Amino acid sequence: MSDEQRQTEQPRVVIVGAGMAGVQTAVVLRESGHRGPVTLIGAEAHPPYDRPPLSKAVLLGTAEGSAFDIDFAALGVDLRLGVDATGVRPQAREVDTAAGPVPYDVLVIACGAEPIVLPGTEDVAGVHTLRTLDDAERLRPVLARQHEVVVVGAGWIGAEFATAAREAGCVVTVVEAADRPLAGVLPAEVATPMADWYAESGAELLTGTRVTGVEPGTVILADGRQLPAGAVVVGIGARPATGWLAGSGIALGSDGAIAADERLRASAPGVYAVGDCASFPSARYGERLLVHHWDNALQGPRTVAAQIVGESERVYDPVPYFWSEQFGRFVQYAGHHAAADTLVWRGDPATAAWSVVWLRDGVAVALLAVGRPRDLTQGRKLIEAGAALDPELVADPALPLKKAVR
Repeated sequence: MSDEQRQTEQPRVVIVGAGMAGVQTAVVLRESGHRGPVTLIGAEAHPPYDRPPLSKAVLLGTAEGSAFDIDFAALGVDLRLGVDATGVRPQAREVDTAAGPVPYDVLVIACGAEPIVLPGTEDVAGVHTLRTLDDAERLRPVLARQHEVVVVGAGWIGAEFATAAREAGCVVTVVEAADRPLAGVLPAEVATPMADWYAESGAELLTGTRVTGVEPGTVILADGRQLPAGAVVVGIGARPATGWLAGSGIALGSDGAIAADERLRASAPGVYAVGDCASFPSARYGERLLVHHWDNALQGPRTVAAQIVGESERVYDPVPYFWSEQFGRFVQYAGHHAAADTLVWRGDPATAAWSVVWLRDGVAVALLAVGRPRDLTQGRKLIEAGAALDPELVADPALPLKKAVR
């Protein structure tokens, strides 16, 4: 059988989304031996790039970009950039785009997430989000001019941007509606000590404070205060970028994410979903997870590619992992602590290095490490193994975490 015959017998794969999840899907498909046509559609005109450097090196001007070092032509991938996907017609097996319909045999949706916009600020000059390379490029001169900057939201992206802005010499005020940073993702006893990091860096953190309006040069708070702002950066979360799927019949959850199954299959035949746009059921944690982090976009494509090439019926049930660099600290998290019944401290949060471990019925389910990468490495393996730990041994920060196994 000729190469041409083999290629025509293998399905046409169309991937919508040229971020980490989409690019990794294309790469792993080729590594797995898929010889059929692969089309990668990206809404941005830039060559596909990695996002984590945007809030660090790209924003501060120490790097010009973070494009993936991939020769798509050599890989045999038809890369179509600057093309918006506008709909899917599963019965016809076509993706509608601004450039016309694109037929597929297998569709992989990897369209990512989009930032939540602060209501009423859509058309206000000087209000920014930080999600794309263009966003970072617009913000670079803002930092270079050392403006007074107001950051709305003390989540991961707010903290990372505040860190970069302080490094650039800006006057930074962070406004958070909750009573502490990271209120939506970490319990109070863990997140509250992190509030001190802002003051240490020279940033002002206003908690329990809501923004009621933004005018050019000014942020208006609910208590009547007005903050001078050469720029406003909004970091109040992101939602799956799935609005274009309306009317397709592809099932979405109440969170707007594509409701994929344990093999990352969407509800329509021949359609998969991976990365920030998709939720999946986790047997490990007993609930459906929506993970907006880089490692999920890196790992999920392996499951999708395995299904497409027919090599595996592997189930996708990872231990979620992410990291954040903020205020001179390297913060790492592995697992999912929602159902934990015990939290164990390792070290003093007033110091530069500490961690916490969450247990459920004595079994490790999650870990947060600040400046303790060894804890993270060992803890992640223990979580994956479902290891039972002795809380008293876990609490000894001088003892390697792997020595705490019962």
